[in-house]
Amino acid sequence: MPTHKSTQQTRPTRERILDAAAQLLRTIGLARTTTKEIARAAGCSEAALYKHFSGKEEIFVRVLHDRLPRLNPLLNELAKDAGERGLERNLTEVAEHAALFYEQSVPIAASLFAEPTLKRRHFEGVRELGVGPRTPLIALAAYLRAERERGAVRPDADVDAAAALLLGACSQRAFLYDFADGERPEQPLGEFVRGLVSTLLHALVPTRADGSTAG
Repeated sequence: MPTHKSTQQTRPTRERILDAAAQLLRTIGLARTTTKEIARAAGCSEAALYKHFSGKEEIFVRVLHDRLPRLNPLLNELAKDAGERGLERNLTEVAEHAALFYEQSVPIAASLFAEPTLKRRHFEGVRELGVGPRTPLIALAAYLRAERERGAVRPDADVDAAAALLLGACSQRAFLYDFADGERPEQPLGEFVRGLVSTLLHALVPTRADGSTAG
């Protein structure tokens, strides 16, 4: 029978690096996770690591994209094609993914805020890759703008504010959960998502002549 270590070594180096980085980011945080530690945990050299990634910032971005709930890929898909699934269903899926994404990513990035110089260097590196904390906000606003053009959202609706309200609520929920040292939120995820989406729909969905909302 092959050992866990030998089985791990058969996996592609890039995947081992991302697996190792994800584990380290969750356990010791972004500030303390170095490329040297990632390479050691992945069972490869630092030189091999740099063959696949430009640095820690790119690894962090790929971990968020590939190893956490797929918030950014989902938003990118919606921004390109709003589709025919309906505003409520799409916002519900976004809110579910966002709540879980921030629940996992807030603890990872929190350690950076204790080291301003490192935080600045990290976010400068992330911006050079064309991404950053505002990426989901921009993508969600773009999706809502597309829905507004289709008539599913009121023409006078502030889609930037709506995007900020949805993602901000999900981010705050994750912050409070992490600040409470892992204590679970009193409100279950499904209930939280339903209430959040319902509140936003009241502000976004066009009103019919009889006073009811469309959709």
